[in-house]
Amino acid sequence: MNVAFINHFIESATNVFDTMLGVQITRKSLSLKDSPAPTHEVSAIIGLSGKVVGSVVVSFSSNVALKGAGEMLLMEFDDVNAEVVDAVGELTNMIAGGAKAAMDHMELSLGLPNVVCGRDHRIFFPGNVKPISVGFDTPWGEVAIDVGFNDVLEGNLEDIAAQEAVTV
Repeated sequence: MNVAFINHFIESATNVFDTMLGVQITRKSLSLKDSPAPTHEVSAIIGLSGKVVGSVVVSFSSNVALKGAGEMLLMEFDDVNAEVVDAVGELTNMIAGGAKAAMDHMELSLGLPNVVCGRDHRIFFPGNVKPISVGFDTPWGEVAIDVGFNDVLEGNLEDIAAQEAVTV
């Protein structure tokens, strides 16, 4: 996987949270994801196809999902319900769409977002893909974005961080 692609998702997430929700997100971590367990309780998954095939998962803590949906819909939510799930799916669609626009040369198509709730779900990426996971802090809690494409990521995180194209 060309690790420079992760920058497009970081930039897109930053823009979406700022523009749509009026909050700043701060990147806090970059790692290879070793487990199919979700990072947080509410995960939206979008499949990507084109010159590469893979998935993007945006995983929201419950509080971020509730607050984000509240900002988008101008309502307050106490529980994750259908409206919150729809808002999470739409936020994820915007993040993936922004990144897709920056990677026009990859001729990507996005699938529809699927949202899964609860701590017991598992998310598997295609083939032997080791997704890159980026953790963020928001004023409401944590968010993670996991990106995995079908080509092989070579090198370790120190090598990845040393590459000019990767924002660390």
